[in-house]
Amino acid sequence: MVDVSIRLKELRKKNKLTQKDVADYLGITESGYGYYEQGRNEPSIEILKKLSNKYGVSMDYLTGESNQPTYDRNHDFDSLAEINRLVKEYGIDQSGFFDIEKWRNMGAEEIKQLESYFQFITEQARKKNKEEQNNNDDSFFG
Repeated sequence: MVDVSIRLKELRKKNKLTQKDVADYLGITESGYGYYEQGRNEPSIEILKKLSNKYGVSMDYLTGESNQPTYDRNHDFDSLAEINRLVKEYGIDQSGFFDIEKWRNMGAEEIKQLESYFQFITEQARKKNKEEQNNNDDSFFG
């Protein structure tokens, strides 16, 4: 199992960042971040989440639990569990998202923002469906 400190250093260098760059991103001191790479301190879960998002790798990869940087959709990735995690992480369940009365009280500007989010989500879904369709067509004729 690879140590967190080794993964942090490896990912930082791969992304051509300095310790100061990463420390600034995390909102901590350069020496504080340096201690993570030296193995003198362990990063908190929140720090690991931020780094996981920044580098586009799974938490398991960062912590050395996996040697696969990203989720294998067919094996490790549970989309419903991931959505549930996001709902909790961003406080969507606490924000009134599921309370219809709060939706009724939204202003015109808020509705416009919501519409742009929905447009983004549907566009992403369309792209994904088109890619899947193209992949299925290719495999049928290939």
